[in-house]
Amino acid sequence: MTRIIGLMLTCFCVFSNAHAAGMRFIVEQGAARIEVLAEGAGPVIVFLPSLGRGAEDYAEVAALLAADGFRVLRPQPRGVGASAGPMEKLTLHDFAADVAAVIVHEQAGPVIVPVVVVGHAFGNFVGRMLATDRPELMRGLVMAAASAGKVPPGVTEKPISDAVREAIDGSGNPKYSEPQRLAYLQLAFFAPGNDPRVWLGGWYPATHDAEAAATAATPLDLWFAGGSTKILDLQAEDDTVAPRKFAGVLKAALGERVQVVVIPHAGHALFPEQPQAVARAIAAFAQSL
Repeated sequence: MTRIIGLMLTCFCVFSNAHAAGMRFIVEQGAARIEVLAEGAGPVIVFLPSLGRGAEDYAEVAALLAADGFRVLRPQPRGVGASAGPMEKLTLHDFAADVAAVIVHEQAGPVIVPVVVVGHAFGNFVGRMLATDRPELMRGLVMAAASAGKVPPGVTEKPISDAVREAIDGSGNPKYSEPQRLAYLQLAFFAPGNDPRVWLGGWYPATHDAEAAATAATPLDLWFAGGSTKILDLQAEDDTVAPRKFAGVLKAALGERVQVVVIPHAGHALFPEQPQAVARAIAAFAQSL
C-alpha cells in the first residue's frame, strides 16, 4: 500500500533535484540561455511575466507559495537578468520553447511529470502556446490578469483600447517624464488607490519589443484555446487591459475547462496589489488538480 501511495503522489507532483531556496541557475535552450529563479520544494509552479517585465515581480507571491509547500520556478525572459538569446524574428513558439526547456530540466527522473504554469498578462499568451505545443508538460494553467485576445461575438471593439495600449507601451518608456509614466501606469496597470510607483522600475524595452513582435507574428487561433489543459482565469476586478465587459469570453469559448476567480481591488499589475489573495487562489487551483 505504501508503494502504491508513493507512485500515486509521483504522478501528481514534480520534485526538484535541487531543493535549495533562493537559488539561480541557467538552462540552455538552443541559442538561448534562460536564467531561472527557484525556491521551495514540492509540486512545481512556473511563473511567466508580464510584457517587458521580469521574474522579480513575483517574489512575494513565490515566497508565499514556497512556504505553502510548492516548488516555484521563475524563468527570466530573454533580455532580462542573465537570460539571453536571439531577439528578432521570434514567435510565441520560441518563448514557449524556452519555458519547456526549464520544465524538462527540472525533472528529477526520466518521466516527464506535468506542472502548473502561471502566465501573467502577456505571460498567459506564452502559457497558452506552451499548452498547445507541449501539452504533456502542463497540468494546469493560471491566466492571471489575462486578456483572452478576443471579444464577444458581434462586438466591434478591440480587446485592448487604443488609449490603454498607449498606456501599456508608455509605462516603461524612458523618453517620458516620471509624472507621465505614473499616469500611464495608473491607467493601464493599477486599481484606483493602489500605488503605481512600485512599477516605475523593472522595465526591459528590448524584451518588450521582442515579445510584442512575437505576439503579432503568431496567429491567435493557434494558441487561443490553450490546448486542452484546465485553466484558472484569475481576473482583476479593476483591470483596464482585460476589462470586466470582456470577462466572460474565455469561459464562453472553452466551457467547463475554465474556472473563474475575481480578485477585488486589483488592476492589471495584480501581483504587487493583492499578493496574498493571488497566492491563495493559485495554491487552491494547484491543489485541486
